[in-house]
Amino acid sequence: MVSATNLVKSTSDHLVAAAEANAKEVSAAADLLLGVIRADALVFTAGAGHSLAAVAETFYRAGGLSCVYPLYHPELLPLHGAQHSTRTERRSGLAEEVLAERAPGPDDVLVVFSTSGVNPYPVELAAGARRRGAAVIAVTSRACVAAAPKRSATNLVEEGTVVLDSLVIPGDASHPAAAPRTAPLSTVVNAFLWNLVLTEVYDRGTAEGLDVPLWRSSNVEGGDAANAALLAKYEPRVPALR
Repeated sequence: MVSATNLVKSTSDHLVAAAEANAKEVSAAADLLLGVIRADALVFTAGAGHSLAAVAETFYRAGGLSCVYPLYHPELLPLHGAQHSTRTERRSGLAEEVLAERAPGPDDVLVVFSTSGVNPYPVELAAGARRRGAAVIAVTSRACVAAAPKRSATNLVEEGTVVLDSLVIPGDASHPAAAPRTAPLSTVVNAFLWNLVLTEVYDRGTAEGLDVPLWRSSNVEGGDAANAALLAKYEPRVPALR
């Protein structure tokens, strides 16, 4: 149980450090999302590989924003072919194919999750969104970006309007501390950073009288009825809600 105790402490310490390091950036990200809500626009979310776990966390999730449009291509998911998903993320041009189907505009915001922040798909997606006038929230690791091989003209840190730094070390693993080989942290930290943004959006939005659109669990009293109203509003704009 020594390893478990150490991991609990190291993970907890990491989350505290990430919260402290990103305090200003979380507030800036909340500013962007509040602007989306005020404009009745959409929050687009995207990632590839295991960063798609963070995209799933943003979409149609109890307690999550209802105005989310997930940008997705099935070849990016490891469950549809692990090695192929890596090759797909590294293929230049796929981002423009995805954006050609539906792209964020000036009132929208794109959130891109990518720990390495260097592969063509997430980088070109962020660049394409910015060309279309959308702000970009990059959720990445500055340390990983700096250490990773250069695969694009720019990287996600350079393309982000706001950059949330997960503080994950190159390789993602966190245990054992002296020579990490397992217990990757990026999924945990990405979800935590997203929740920090959501809580600030909710607190500040409700304080100014905004109706912050949030999903309810369908397994609590009144959840289905509350969600039905949100589905009626967003399903015409977010096909994945069908």
